[in-house]
Amino acid sequence: MSHPPLRLAHRGDWRNAPENSLDALAAAMTVPGCDGVEFDVRLSLDGVPVIIHDETLLRVQRRPERVDRLTAAALGEAGVPTLRSVLDALPDPAFLDVELKGEGHGAATAALLLAARGEAPARALVSSFEPATLLAIREHLPGWRRWLNAEDLAPQTLSLAMGIGCHGVAARAGSIAPAGIRAARDAGLEVAAWTVRRPATVARLGRLGVVACCVEGAAFLG
Repeated sequence: MSHPPLRLAHRGDWRNAPENSLDALAAAMTVPGCDGVEFDVRLSLDGVPVIIHDETLLRVQRRPERVDRLTAAALGEAGVPTLRSVLDALPDPAFLDVELKGEGHGAATAALLLAARGEAPARALVSSFEPATLLAIREHLPGWRRWLNAEDLAPQTLSLAMGIGCHGVAARAGSIAPAGIRAARDAGLEVAAWTVRRPATVARLGRLGVVACCVEGAAFLG
């Protein structure tokens, strides 16, 4: 019997605050039916994990600088929070999908996650499009679940996920079909979906056996 998938707010609730901001992530957890949040982590110039999706501040903060060319203090002045501040602010029941972007994640990022949620949390995991990052996190946080982010559930995607020791694949929602779900299950992998904007899509994916949906728009509110 299928269960409703977790609904994880994509970069928080950014109706009244910038995406991936502390306010947006905290606000998401006040929305009925929201199980947790997905947010993006990059490293600042001085190696501090900070919460931002893009390589630059241009789209959200309207500034041209690259994230990896500014210190965490300078990024904070621009409205980019640190991972530590977000982990401290979010309540323990919140399910966390911590998406790691860029190079260099390892001991520093892992130490913050370990301190916040422990060695093998039931309601937190790390995801990334980058196999090397997931391998690094496996070394530092062997008890944490890891998802490979991907465009689809093609055989090569599932093979890669298994090869780097992932527990699941988070695939583009439109690519997920029954055959891919069956193949993932046969491989011992759970399946999540990104990014879902319609409640009907959440329901359909839940019937297929998807365990979590990264949601925004009507799917977030529904």
